[in-house]
Amino acid sequence: MKIFIVDDHQLFRMGIRLALTGKPDVEIVGEAGTGRDLFVALESQTPDIVLLDILLPDMSGLEIAKKLKEENPEIKILILSAESPEAIVEEVLKIGIEGYVSKSTNIQEIEDALYSVDNGLEYFGRDISKVIYDVVVAKKKQNENSPVFTPRELEIIRLCSDGLLSKEIADQLQISYRTVENHKNNIFKKLGINNSVELARYAILNGLLG
Repeated sequence: MKIFIVDDHQLFRMGIRLALTGKPDVEIVGEAGTGRDLFVALESQTPDIVLLDILLPDMSGLEIAKKLKEENPEIKILILSAESPEAIVEEVLKIGIEGYVSKSTNIQEIEDALYSVDNGLEYFGRDISKVIYDVVVAKKKQNENSPVFTPRELEIIRLCSDGLLSKEIADQLQISYRTVENHKNNIFKKLGINNSVELARYAILNGLLG
């Protein structure tokens, strides 16, 4: 298992290196204090796992994780960070990282996480799992409270968001102008808004334009 450590604190990198040195099947193949240094190193080697902090001086861990998944998808990512707010955890889950462990944990859990990730399993520490649970619950509540649109309403939302006027929408959908206006009024009531600009903003933020 080839590990590359990315953290801007040299003493922390040293501590992880010393803790893992001598462990069976673990090899520390490099370390970096910045995202730039990591990607320079990856030009000449391909570790199995990048052990990655979130806060770095030149790039955020999120930027690095996203770039790694795009350019080096074979490399697995284990986040090891003191930062675990919901926004960060939600974003790294979208990126598709394999693991996330708090820096407040012990070396045994870091080892467990590394071996799990190396074996193709996801690993999220207890603190991170609690945050993930909170994110899932919040999303569920948000979805439960979200308005439900008919297929025709969704069509009109997308066309309004493209900047089409009611008459243009009526022509494109081959329905009457009054029908379009009735649909728009129903949509506005469901969302508690009163114009197409607010509707377009809602559609963008809630992924209704795909």
